[in-house]
Amino acid sequence: MSESFDGQDNRRWWAKALLVGAVVGLVALPIGALGSRFGIWPFMGGFALLGVGVVLATIAFFLGVIGAVYANSKGLNADRKSCLIAVVIGIVILGLMGNQFMTASGVPPIHNISTDTLNPPEFDKIVALREAEGANPLAYDAAQIAEQQRAAYPYVKPLVSGESPNEMFGRAVSALESLGMEVVSADEADGIIEATDTTFWFGFKDDVAIRIRGEGGGSVVDIRSVSRVGQSDLGKNAERIGQILNALGSS
Repeated sequence: MSESFDGQDNRRWWAKALLVGAVVGLVALPIGALGSRFGIWPFMGGFALLGVGVVLATIAFFLGVIGAVYANSKGLNADRKSCLIAVVIGIVILGLMGNQFMTASGVPPIHNISTDTLNPPEFDKIVALREAEGANPLAYDAAQIAEQQRAAYPYVKPLVSGESPNEMFGRAVSALESLGMEVVSADEADGIIEATDTTFWFGFKDDVAIRIRGEGGGSVVDIRSVSRVGQSDLGKNAERIGQILNALGSS
């Protein structure tokens, strides 16, 4: 069967369906994430849409390959093109989600990270905010977490500086703000800073506590980052601490 060149869409319904399904799967990813960020639905609803996107991508990939081979054998050029586009979109979605899965499988399933595993910095003002949301508990279970953290994130260590606690305190506040975090509390007398970081897509909130103490004419900076929701943080809390340490070390 030959294709028409009179401007009409002669694609078969199955070719159209595959392309539409692939596009819907692709759109489901940002919609699911941003819908959670703006409170349209809970984050589990956003994850459900991610699942829909993966299912549609899988269908688009496998049936798209079959459809493209069939269309090519019959000379159905428009159908073949639609199928190939669906396959490419499916590959993009599966690649994105596969990368997330690989990241999750490559880090320990923890979400409470601290440079000081024996005496982690404590939260104060943020505690009420977390309790109001029913967030993860703040207790740092060193027996369960510390060894996993050290093995996965060896760079998460206290920062020892020759600068005074007052100087480091001001630099720490500036570092948090420069990284786009919301400083909730800055108690210079106690050397404690609390802040919240919000992820771009889902709007997940992770809380940060920085403790600055004087030692030997200089100061020691400890940082803690804890997710409000979820079991695994995909390494984000350790990454955040690393960013803060780098900002303080290079300032």
